[in-house]
Amino acid sequence: MHVLAPLPLPVLRALGWGIGQVLYVLAAHRRKIALRNLELCFPQVPQRQRRRWARESFVAFCQTWLDRSWLWFGPRALVERRVKLQGAVQELEGDTPTIVFAPHFYGMDAGGLALPLRTQRPFTSIFSTHPNPAIDAWLRAGRQRFGDVRMLNRADGVKPIIANLRQGGLLYLLPDMDFGAKDSVFVPFYGVPAATVPSLSRFARLGRAKVVGMYTRITPEGYVAELTPAWPNFPSDDAQADTAEMNRRLQSYIDTMPGQYYWVHRRFKTRPPGEPSVYE
Repeated sequence: MHVLAPLPLPVLRALGWGIGQVLYVLAAHRRKIALRNLELCFPQVPQRQRRRWARESFVAFCQTWLDRSWLWFGPRALVERRVKLQGAVQELEGDTPTIVFAPHFYGMDAGGLALPLRTQRPFTSIFSTHPNPAIDAWLRAGRQRFGDVRMLNRADGVKPIIANLRQGGLLYLLPDMDFGAKDSVFVPFYGVPAATVPSLSRFARLGRAKVVGMYTRITPEGYVAELTPAWPNFPSDDAQADTAEMNRRLQSYIDTMPGQYYWVHRRFKTRPPGEPSVYE
């Protein structure tokens, strides 16, 4: 993909728009999942608008995939010019253990570079191994391009994660997907019970860390990653209540850019005991 890095951003984005339109038509299975998720989360919104958001989601997927060319292979000055970090950036100062809640908006990889570009603090992220070794190596190399970044496999357990936090590091955490019933709790996501791992609450408590949100938006000029102030009274002594609070905060940001969220994931795949699948 490095051959695409020199292309002007409008050209790259136009190419992504065209591919996204085609993918929306051809990827029928994922299109149905996205539309069903949007129906469950926004039942009061007209179907025409939900379809528009679903199409935007496919376009955003393709545009951000192509943008990895310059994010991971373009000159550092180019990346710094196109990827902005704003909001409560003072939360990154000092050495207080900090967890960055960075949910699955399509700009998440740009946000993942915004942090090590602008802070020298040790930076940890958790990943699941891609089944294709070449793609796995490509993803890890791109995400570790700048700064002191350590990628930890989800299978490695919590000890290295907590150790990095307690040493004053940053943890980039994306816990807003359905990872199955094991270790999950059911909390509302747009009013629908959703299996959600309570890792944000758990890691914050064990690592004695504050939590900030970071939501990365695609813009015509590149990306804007916005940091929130540290969440007050988080974590509490109730992991389930904390996880519900996490989803409420996520919803407030999805509402500002519904077409940029990762709707193609079966977020409601795991159902409470006795409940049927919502995707059949």
